Amino acid sequence: MHCIKADRPKEWQEARVYVLADLHIGDPQCDYAECCRRVETIKNDPNGLCVLNGDLMNTATKTSISDIYEETMSPDQQIDFMCKFLFPIKDKIIGATTGNHEERIRRLDGTDITYRMCRELCIADKYSADGIVIFLRFGDVSYHGKHKGPQWYSLYSTHGCGSGRTVGGKFNKLVALQSVIDVDVYIQSHVHAAAAFPQDFIRTSPMTSSVKQVRKLFISTGGVQDYGGYGQRAMYTPSSKANPVITLLASKKLATATL
Repeated sequence: MHCIKADRPKEWQEARVYVLADLHIGDPQCDYAECCRRVETIKNDPNGLCVLNGDLMNTATKTSISDIYEETMSPDQQIDFMCKFLFPIKDKIIGATTGNHEERIRRLDGTDITYRMCRELCIADKYSADGIVIFLRFGDVSYHGKHKGPQWYSLYSTHGCGSGRTVGGKFNKLVALQSVIDVDVYIQSHVHAAAAFPQDFIRTSPMTSSVKQVRKLFISTGGVQDYGGYGQRAMYTPSSKANPVITLLASKKLATATL
């Protein structure tokens, strides 16, 4: 797994992590105004950070479900657009993955267009197609008069795969990530359904021969599409445009999210 270290100032009392995913730039149903609003929010948040989690570009092909003849931009134009679009927040991006839509191009032609975009933004070291583990450190913690240094959080982000018609079905694979890796926050996109929920677990400590109850946060991100196109033809429900914002505290280890 690709691991990324993200260190932020000790003066930070909290950090907010925004996830940009499933924008589907180039899709005629894409809500560009909402995309711009999200980027502007991140840019104006002094403690804002960003994770890119795939399907930023629609990249329809002749063999894809998306209609290549309805695209508003060619793949090259989509890459150029995203580079200019994300440039104002490139220093806030702490991790990036690709999605199944960009993956269409790689399977057809062997070109990873998400990597190309990240290379242009000088964040290629923060990119992995399969998924990323982010170690985020910030703040300055003291406990019972003892200085401990920065607070830290671990996040695992991957685009996701498969589909589900029911609400529970959309989140089954997200919850199953707990059996893959032990982190504080799990992030999934792809299903265009916004959700944020915690679950507690018992963690063992061989060093002290003890156990501790810990809380993990599961995040699923929404889409940015108006209703129509193949989603309507396939009789899917409209995707939610709500998008969780993750808040991480420095004073104590606590991850929460708002929709």
